[in-house]
Amino acid sequence: MIVPHSEIDSSTLHALIEEFVTRDGTDYGEHEVPTDIKISQILRQLDNNEVFIVYSELHESCTIVSKDKFLK
Repeated sequence: MIVPHSEIDSSTLHALIEEFVTRDGTDYGEHEVPTDIKISQILRQLDNNEVFIVYSELHESCTIVSKDKFLK
């Protein structure tokens, strides 16, 4: 089930996004991207419907998934 991010309290949304962007640990890319920038990028993607917050009743958890992954 998609949860509209506009219906989530801002501090809860921030914590959810922060957990998502830090879930895999350190970014070993060519340039380290600060967490605040990653959070801003996810917020923009949520606003543009490029990613969605999805709640799983089975697992009683939510995560952020890309539009492509969600549609598959």
